[in-house]
Amino acid sequence: MIYPKAQQKVYGVPPQHKKVIKAAVINFILLQLLFLGLFCYLFGSLFQQTTHMHNLNVAFIDYDNNGTIGAAVRSAYSTLKGPTFPTLTEHSPAQYPQPVDIVSSVCSIQYWGGLYITANASNRVSAALVSGTEYNTTDIMFFAWNEARYPTVVDSLEEEMQILAEAARVVYSTPQRILTVNHTDQISVQSFVKPWVLSAINIQPTTQGSRLIYNTLVIILILIQEFFYLGYINGLHQQFQLYLSLPVQRVTMIRVLLSVTYTLVGSLCTTGAIWAFRHGWQVNGAQFVLTWMVLWLFAHLNFLVLNIFTIWILPPFVPMALISWIILNVTSILLPFELSPAFYKWGYALPAHSVFQVLVDIWSGGCNPQLDYALPVLFVYELVGLALSVLGVYRRTHYAVLAREAEMRRFSQSQNQPETGAETGTETELSRSETGMALSEIPTVERTASRRNEPCFELLV
Repeated sequence: MIYPKAQQKVYGVPPQHKKVIKAAVINFILLQLLFLGLFCYLFGSLFQQTTHMHNLNVAFIDYDNNGTIGAAVRSAYSTLKGPTFPTLTEHSPAQYPQPVDIVSSVCSIQYWGGLYITANASNRVSAALVSGTEYNTTDIMFFAWNEARYPTVVDSLEEEMQILAEAARVVYSTPQRILTVNHTDQISVQSFVKPWVLSAINIQPTTQGSRLIYNTLVIILILIQEFFYLGYINGLHQQFQLYLSLPVQRVTMIRVLLSVTYTLVGSLCTTGAIWAFRHGWQVNGAQFVLTWMVLWLFAHLNFLVLNIFTIWILPPFVPMALISWIILNVTSILLPFELSPAFYKWGYALPAHSVFQVLVDIWSGGCNPQLDYALPVLFVYELVGLALSVLGVYRRTHYAVLAREAEMRRFSQSQNQPETGAETGTETELSRSETGMALSEIPTVERTASRRNEPCFELLV
């Protein structure tokens, strides 16, 4: 028979049915409420995303001196304008004398994109309609954007600009303009059918498939990676009683060195995986090193944050804190804050949002200048986390020593109790044999861990 002792009742153990059921019910309710709240928080950040598209601003400059093409664009925009369409903000050519100035404004994230009409564009198209003069249809209208900055979002922005360019073509092709077309000339007819093609100036093309998970699964896996190793390190410290056998300074140094080395190697592997599957992404070795360093900082500060959770949060609630930390961080970078309700802007204070902004700045060659706030946020987490983690070593050592002293007092008292008779001694030995080992033989760390968990169970009960 497999596991024959499983059917035998262990006598002398009082039933704890009510306490177990009560604890299970409380935990059941807490977890349901937690995940309900996390789902609502996550879905709330995506709620009515399309109605916030007007928060994406696009600069518009007409270098054609208010020609017919610019008028067609303005008319088309007045038709498309609404909550679900990006906002087109027109500026005079004096503010942006050269097209490169528009690209610079997009690079400096003053605008999500820049649309402009080249000089003498209307005259070139009109000449082609009347006399069949050749011209370059791709040199009429341009749109500048940075695909590295939330690729899925700016892809949809570029599509909206294509819709605007097509709507402007429809407005431009009026019945009166048909009369000016030289129907015997192929170039003239073609110019009427397709007078221009919207040309894209993409600061950093980001078309690889893995771009979809840079702001989701990559961040999640980094956090989980740190949590797993942290749990293992904490277990080793308890198993080998390092808090009792080594000076506090040495324990602190060991933990810091392990965390720094582990996150250094882990961030290198993460960066290497990103680079290995970057197919077609134009990034260089310097950007690889910078990405590695930033991910190292992010991984280590999260190691420290999760370590703080394990120090000051009761063990039953540590997994709840972990999943909450993951969801809060990932939600802060799922979408740009322009497309989420204003409440979610508090995510500026989360490290995941800061590290993603730094990464975009690295990958696009400096075209996401938010380092002035992103790097300070990351270093604040690092420094505060390091200070609290060092304090946590003292706290753990303090309670480990107290537990050891209390245990030794109980053991000393049990040894000093007089024997009442042979029967008592026999019962004592029998009791010890049934429980498996004498009190002096039980590892200190196991008894300490057991007592540390007792308040947690009582709290749930």
